[in-house]
Parts: sequence; structure tokens; C-alpha cells
Amino acid sequence: MTCIISDSVEGLGLDQVAGSPNILVQWNYTYSSNFDPLYQSHPLWLRFISGTSAFVYVLFYILLIIALSKGFNWIQLYSVIYATMIISLTGIPIFGVEFFGPVGERTPNPGIFLLYNGPYILVPLLLLIRMRKPLPFTRKF
Repeated sequence: MTCIISDSVEGLGLDQVAGSPNILVQWNYTYSSNFDPLYQSHPLWLRFISGTSAFVYVLFYILLIIALSKGFNWIQLYSVIYATMIISLTGIPIFGVEFFGPVGERTPNPGIFLLYNGPYILVPLLLLIRMRKPLPFTRKF
């Protein structure tokens, strides 16, 4: 859901301003102006990451929900690829800048940042753990 709300705004490069008529921009502005200055600064690399999440991964999310609910083992390889990409191509650069980057791009509130963004890493990590062995739906965890 956040890929549609947050990532589409950043992926499209929409300016996050308080007075925007776009409700998604307003929601993003409320979050980013208080907790995520990197997200407001619009670096090109972040637009690519966010755009991929909003407009490419969203199709995978639909397939993943169906496959997980029906127990389709064919989703295993795609889940591993997805989880690895999210953790390495999204988590490392964004979390790296938010915690260790320049002062103007670091989060002023790491706790709120982790509450909001932690699931972006935690959910793929749990998916990766679940998909670690063959036939993930025909065996116990």
C-alpha cells in the first residue's frame, strides 16, 4: 500500500509541499517534513528506487499475495529475487543515508523513521527466511 501512497509521489518527482491539492503529496509532506529530509530532497537515485517500487514491484505484490494465499511454490524463486533486491538495492542505500549520510539528509528522529520504514526491510527478510528451502508451502516453517 505504501508503494502507491509514498513511492509514487517520489517516483514521479512531485514536489512535497504543504499546500498541494494532491492528498498523497500532502501525506508525504507531513511525514517527510518531520522525519525524512532525504525523501524531500529528491535525489535522482531515490526517484529510481521509489519509482521501481511504485510501478514495477506493485505487479509482483499482487502475484505474491495470490501465491502466498494459495500456497503456490512457483513463487519461491521470484520471492528470493524480490527480497534480495529490496534489502540490497533499497534498504542499504536509503538506511545508510538516513543514519550515516550528510547532516541535511539524515533523519532527525530515527525511531519514527524505523517504525515507518522498518517493514520495508523486515517483510522481505521474513519472506526470504520462509523461502529459504525448496517447496516452502509443502513443509512446516
